Order: sequence, then C-alpha cells, then structure tokens
Amino acid sequence: MTRILPGILAMAAVVVASNILVQFLLGNWLTWGAFTYPVAFLVTDVMNRVYGPESARRVVFAGFLVGVACSLVGSQIMLQGDGYEYAAVSLRVAVGSGIAFLSAQLLDVAVFNRLREGAWWRAPLASTLIGSAVDTVLFFSIAFSASLGVFFSESANMETSWATEAVPFLGTGPVVPLWVSLGFADWLVKLSLALVALIPFRVLVAKLSPNPA
Repeated sequence: MTRILPGILAMAAVVVASNILVQFLLGNWLTWGAFTYPVAFLVTDVMNRVYGPESARRVVFAGFLVGVACSLVGSQIMLQGDGYEYAAVSLRVAVGSGIAFLSAQLLDVAVFNRLREGAWWRAPLASTLIGSAVDTVLFFSIAFSASLGVFFSESANMETSWATEAVPFLGTGPVVPLWVSLGFADWLVKLSLALVALIPFRVLVAKLSPNPA
C-alpha cells in the first residue's frame, strides 16, 4: 500500500479539485473541471504500468471513495438561487459522476492491461480514449438526460433542468439539449489531453520504474 500511496493521494487531489472546479464555467460550453478530471486517467495509467493492474484498481477505488465523500458533503451544502434552495451537489450529478468515474477508470485499467506489451504509447492512449468516451457518455446522460429522469425524484430533476434547455449545438448547429453541447465539448478536451498526457506518462514511468514504458 505504501508504494501506491502517491498515486492514491494524486487521484484524491484530482477528484477533489474536479468536484470543485466543475462548478465554474469557462466560456459557454466548458467548466474548469474539464481540464483537471482527465488527469485521473494519467494517474491510473502510470500506476498500471509501474505497479500492475491490481494496484491501479486500488487507486481507482480510493478515488471513487473520495468522490463519494465529496458528493455527500456537497449534498448537505444548500445554496440560494432564483427564489429557491438547492444542494451544491445534486443527486443526479453525484450518481452520474460516481458511475462514470468507476466504470471508465476500471475499463481504462482493463484496456491498458490488454495492450501493455505493445508500443509504450499504445496502451495509455487507447485506454484513455476509450475510458474518456465512456465517462463522457455515462456522466452527461445520467446527470442531465430527460429520458433518464424517470429514475430520479422530481426535486433531483429540477436541480439539473437547466441542462435540458434547447439551444443550438455549440451555438451554431441544430437545436439540441444544452447538455449535449457540454458533453461534446468536454469530450474534445479529453481527446486533446489524452495526447498531451503521453509526455508526463513517459517521464513519470521512467522516474518510478527501472523498466522502460
């Protein structure tokens, strides 16, 4: 456990930072959390390469527990807006975040492990791209899709109703729910950062392990 403690601390820091920064918009289609959350895939992949899939899964579960704790705390913080009171972290966002994180990160571990014997860049790139796509689809659909609202209470749906507003896709395309544009923009950021993350991945693996990446 001691050897993967840095990975656990790094994952916890990413989850906490992302839970905070996701509340702050950057332009019309992104939040600051879109730039911090993808680091979770980098942490998972480094742990997987250096210490193996079992250690990587332990880091993922630690991050999941931190996320649950953050959601529980956020759900108890009440804010005022538009004449009504609402939780800082809505139930739908919390459920979507937890399911998406755990599913995407565990898939990342599995894909990475399947490709680990190939070229050094193939496993981290493929696992991150696949995991990011799954994460985006699960989170935004669970948290905001009107069709999944039947699984939540009326109050939980009200807290995320803003994301169902019909607007032009990314401001110029066909009219779709706002969350579709938010999810697509978030996915584009993840794709870009998946490529950029190959550099710190290579550096960190070289520092932590005597074996080549």
